[in-house]
Amino acid sequence: MLRLNSRGHFFSFDRPVIMGIMNVTPDSFFDGDKYQGLNAVLEHCRKMISEGADIIDLGAFSTKPGSAVISEKEESDRIIPALKAIRKELPDILISIDTFRQNIAYQSIEEGADIINDISGGTFDPEMIPYIGKNHIPYILMHITGKLETMHHEDIISEKICEKVRHFFEVQTGKLNEFGNQQVILDPGIGFNKSVECNFELASKIDEYRVNGLPVLIGISRKSLIYKTLNITPAESLNGTTVMNTIALAKGADILRVHDVKEAVETRILFEKTFF
Repeated sequence: MLRLNSRGHFFSFDRPVIMGIMNVTPDSFFDGDKYQGLNAVLEHCRKMISEGADIIDLGAFSTKPGSAVISEKEESDRIIPALKAIRKELPDILISIDTFRQNIAYQSIEEGADIINDISGGTFDPEMIPYIGKNHIPYILMHITGKLETMHHEDIISEKICEKVRHFFEVQTGKLNEFGNQQVILDPGIGFNKSVECNFELASKIDEYRVNGLPVLIGISRKSLIYKTLNITPAESLNGTTVMNTIALAKGADILRVHDVKEAVETRILFEKTFF
C-alpha cells in the first residue's frame, strides 16, 4: 500500500488509493476545456474530494495523440495558479503534478505540491531524475518509449510487454536509488506506445512488472483500449472503465487514476466487500 512523506507530513493508506484527474488543458482527450478558470477548477476539486478522492492529479500538458507541444512558460502559466488556488482552498489534500519538466516540478513543489507524476519516467528531461533523487520527492515513474513527439505513433510495443516494462522500471529506479532511498510509484503507461493487446496485459499482470514491491498506479480511465474495443466514444466508456478498474484492483493495483471519482470509490467499496 501507499506510504508517503511530504511537506513534513506522513501519509499512509491501508486500502487502494483513488487519484482524481484535474486537467487544466483546453485539449485533453476526455475533459478538455471543461474546467477553465480557477472557480471551475476549485469546484471540481471539491466535488472529487467529497466523492472520496485521496489525491488530486493536476495536469496542464495534454498528451493525447495529435496534441500541441506547449512551451514551459505556458505550462507554468496554466498549472501554478491552479496549484496555488487548490493548496489555499484545500490545505490537507495530497496534490500530484503531472509534468515531465524538471523546472515545472521544482516550481510546483515550492508551491506545495506533494508528488510529481512524470509520463516519461525521467527520460524527457535529463534533470528530472537528479532533482527527484536528491530531494527524495514522491515520484510516479511511468513507462514510455520514444520521444515526446513520437510517443503515440512510433516504437509501438506488441510483444513481451511485461518484460520490457519491468526492465525499464529496474533501470530508472536504479538511477533514482543512486541518490538514496526514494518514494517511487510505478505506472506501466497504459495507452502509451503499446498495442491494444499489450495494454490489456498490463492491466491483468501487474505483479509481472512490479519491482522491489513498489506500489503500482493504473491509469486506464476512459482510454482507447476501452472505447475502441467496445466501438463507443470516450464519453460512453464509464462502464468499461469500471470493469477495467475492478480487474486492476483484483490484480493488485495500489492506485487508480480516474476521471470519475464517485464510481471508482464505489468500485473499491464493492471490491473490498467481496475479497476482504
